[in-house]
Amino acid sequence: MVVEDDDNLRLAVTIELARAGLSVDQAADLAAADAGLSGGGYDCVVFDRMLPDGDAIHYVHRRRQEGWAVPVLFLTARDSIADLVAGFEHGGDDYLVKPFAVAEMTARVLTLGRRAGSGRPSVLRHADLELDSARRQVRRAGVLLGLTAKEFAVLEHLMSRPGRAVSRTELIEHCWDSSTDPMSNVVDVVIKRLRGKLGEPELLHTVRGRGYRIGGGDG
Repeated sequence: MVVEDDDNLRLAVTIELARAGLSVDQAADLAAADAGLSGGGYDCVVFDRMLPDGDAIHYVHRRRQEGWAVPVLFLTARDSIADLVAGFEHGGDDYLVKPFAVAEMTARVLTLGRRAGSGRPSVLRHADLELDSARRQVRRAGVLLGLTAKEFAVLEHLMSRPGRAVSRTELIEHCWDSSTDPMSNVVDVVIKRLRGKLGEPELLHTVRGRGYRIGGGDG
């Protein structure tokens, strides 16, 4: 989730993170962020510090005291050592001073996201298929495949749940943003492209009425 009250900056950050294959939700203030975060499911939250309804470090500090563990990156124009220390003391995991390079911000978010999923290996394998989350690479039988960011995100989600049927709704929730219509055919389009790129023998299976899975199993 990106929490930023500057519409242009929020959009720019969201677009760049989406290009990196991440599903991104947006909020313009702490109230909207809190409503979205109450549902869980986030690997990282990017907070502008000074928001219309308060300083984000106080919100994060309160949530940390409640046991909330989602990694947080603060964005701020406040660049003193005292501000930096305050950000970490109040529960921030990283701190980036404005103006910043969006590519650097994306790299930091990806690092924090991997930390959130540290219980999962960075390299996922099934048969002769290998997905390297850190390098953002997929190989089959040693051959590097050219996947789009969205194809990579869908395949990564499926491979992290081997043998289990994953519904279209779950894929949309994890690989697209909250504005995506769950009745749209975006998942089917990406799955079709993935099948073509993965080749034979087929590894990506349709489970009738339930979704898709990598490999065997009863879902």
